Amino acid sequence: MLTLQNWLSFYEKNYVFVGRVIGRFYGEDGLPTPELTRVEAAMAKGLEADKQAQREKQKFPPCNAEWSAAKGSRLWCSQKSGGVSRDWIGVPRKLYKPGSKEPRCVCVRTTGPPSDQTLDKPIHRNRGDLDDPSLGEYPGCPPLAATCSFPL
Repeated sequence: MLTLQNWLSFYEKNYVFVGRVIGRFYGEDGLPTPELTRVEAAMAKGLEADKQAQREKQKFPPCNAEWSAAKGSRLWCSQKSGGVSRDWIGVPRKLYKPGSKEPRCVCVRTTGPPSDQTLDKPIHRNRGDLDDPSLGEYPGCPPLAATCSFPL
């Protein structure tokens, strides 16, 4: 649906509207059909899901990762890992998402209040987002290390 929305935006921005094709999305009277209404609702839902994913990526940016046959795997966080610029580095953690088969590596802020702290809960433990229940530590990785290596 997001791809469809992108194409629609492209054509609306770059081409002059000249008419409608009668059929699935517009009736002979030129009015939208119920099918168009359903598609527009699905596109709106897709746009909202994309915005939510972008907010989550700001909170939990992807880790940097590398693998070699000689050294094994290495995960690390930096101020621009995952293409997300920020003023903190963070530590690698597994992010478990409902419906996903495997967790993915994200960088997690280690200081300050949690990202989702509300004004009615002003007390925090200065641990950033480390206590988020959807996160897990990598076995064998020091809890506050910005880099984790997993030799072969």
